[in-house]
Amino acid sequence: MAMMRTLIDFAAAPVFALPVIDGSATVFEGALLEGPQGWGEFSPPQDCGVGDLGPWLTAATEPGTVGWPDAVRGRVPVAVGVPAVDPDLARQLVAESGCRSADVAVGAGTLADDASRVAAVREGLGRGGAIRLSVGGMWDVEAAVAAIAVLTEAAGGLEYVEQPCRTAGESAALRRRVDVPIAVNALGLLAEAASVAPADAADIAVLMCAPLGGVRRALRQAERLELPCVVTSSVETSVGLAAGLALAGALTELPFACGLGNATRLGADVVSDGRTLVAVDGHLPVAPMPPAPDPGALARHALTDPTRIAWWRDRLRAAQG
Repeated sequence: MAMMRTLIDFAAAPVFALPVIDGSATVFEGALLEGPQGWGEFSPPQDCGVGDLGPWLTAATEPGTVGWPDAVRGRVPVAVGVPAVDPDLARQLVAESGCRSADVAVGAGTLADDASRVAAVREGLGRGGAIRLSVGGMWDVEAAVAAIAVLTEAAGGLEYVEQPCRTAGESAALRRRVDVPIAVNALGLLAEAASVAPADAADIAVLMCAPLGGVRRALRQAERLELPCVVTSSVETSVGLAAGLALAGALTELPFACGLGNATRLGADVVSDGRTLVAVDGHLPVAPMPPAPDPGALARHALTDPTRIAWWRDRLRAAQG
């Protein structure tokens, strides 16, 4: 950690605030860290505990210090993220994305609303596209069984359901009652408190680069799990998203389109327009390092509230231990 402090000026790290356009929040905040080889993004969620910040910092410093492992593919297929929006907007997001897969947010509202959204996504994708549900652990086992039946019919078939329940034990119970594959966050599968083996709790492991501690650590965890993997992300700038692409690019096998098509959730970016990672023909490129932030974009979207800036500086110090 001492060497990291000499390589990266944490006190001068730019802190940004970007508009979120899907209604889930007002702004998305984070900090950018510059190392000798390039930039990384530190943007753990607001409710991330102090004890869980370390992996996020490791992931943010990895590209600028040790760099990423070599890729085995130059681009990866991605799924468009469809938040909990009305059917017309859901259909539009999918049709305009160019992606052949969609991650549809469900579980927060009524099942009828979810079914309407999923049906609209099917219309936008066409019969050959893949629909996956993103639940965020909102269902118990009984609710999941009922909802999956309804939403499978609305979708005309589902590729998988991601994080339908809160715990690995609930996911294992659900798997015994449904035919749709179940995808579970790798952190939950690897948790010491998990009461079941990963292979019993999930058909697919969901890898998120930042909370797993970066590309190298995520690859090691994928090897431990011995399950098919899909790479996803939450809201990130193009700087942070590049790390997820590096992970997807380095995996030996990539059986699913990755949940990395989330650029549409932000109303701006910290990189220049030409460097923003937006899918073309359903794919995103794998690069050896993240795009550098654009000084003009950083100036426009710099966090100005002194209290919030101090909060992020404190988070960076806490993450360093």
